[in-house]
Amino acid sequence: MKQKNRDQSLSESRELDGSYDQLTGNPSTSQSKKTIKQRFLKLLPCCTPSTAPSISQSNVEDDFELSTVCHRPESMDKLEEQTKFTKKELQVLYRGFKNECPSGVVNEENFKNIYSQFFPQGDSSMYAHFLFEAFDTNKNGSVSFEDFVFGLSIILRGTINDRLNWAFNLYDLNKDGCITKEEMLDIMKSIYDMMGKYTYPTMMDDAPREHVESFFQKMDQNRDGVVTIDEFIDSCKKDENIMQSMQLFDNVI
Repeated sequence: MKQKNRDQSLSESRELDGSYDQLTGNPSTSQSKKTIKQRFLKLLPCCTPSTAPSISQSNVEDDFELSTVCHRPESMDKLEEQTKFTKKELQVLYRGFKNECPSGVVNEENFKNIYSQFFPQGDSSMYAHFLFEAFDTNKNGSVSFEDFVFGLSIILRGTINDRLNWAFNLYDLNKDGCITKEEMLDIMKSIYDMMGKYTYPTMMDDAPREHVESFFQKMDQNRDGVVTIDEFIDSCKKDENIMQSMQLFDNVI
C-alpha cells in the first residue's frame, strides 16, 4: 500500500512538470529550445527551466523529490481552466518553479535571493519586496505555484485593463485605492537601486523624484495629489510608449 501511494504521488508530480508521458508510460523526449520564451523566463523569479527527470532515476532521488514537495499545486487541467496558459506551457513553468522552489512555495527571503541573481550590478531587494507583495495575493507570506501562474497569466495574457490593474496594484503599496507621490517615489528608488549606479548614461541622484513628478504631471488629472485607478488606466492608454511596451509580452510564451 505504501509503495502504491508513493508511486501514485510520483506519477502526479511527473504529470505536473511534463516529465512523464501518460500514454506510453515513458519519460518525455521533448527537448526545450533556446527561444525568447526561455530568455524571458530566466528574468522571472522561480522560473528557470530545468531538464526533466527520467523515470529511471534512483529511488533515493524519488524519495527526495517527494520529501521536499510540501505544497502540491492544483492539477494542470484545473490550472489550464483558471489561467490563459496551455497544459504544456504550465508544465514548462512548473519545472522551472520546482527547480528553484522544491518545497512548492517560496518565501520573501528566497524570492529576493532568486531575483538578485538577475541584477548583480545593483540592489534588487526592495523592488523584489514590492513584487513579492503583488504575487502574494493571499497575504500569507509565501508565493505558491498557483499564485505565480495566476499573476503571470495576467501580465502575459490578460487584457490591457487586466495588466494595468495589476500594475496599479503593484504601485499602490498600502492598497488604499490610490497612488501617492511617496509610494511612487519608493517604487522609483527601488528600480534605480536595482539597475545599479554604473548605468549608462549615469543617473543623477534626483532622477527618481524627477520621474515621479513627470508621472504625476501626466496622470494626476484633477491635480488632487493622488492617482486613482481610473486616472492611471486612462493615462496609460493614451501613452503610445506604454501601450507598445505592454504588447511586447503578447508572444513571450
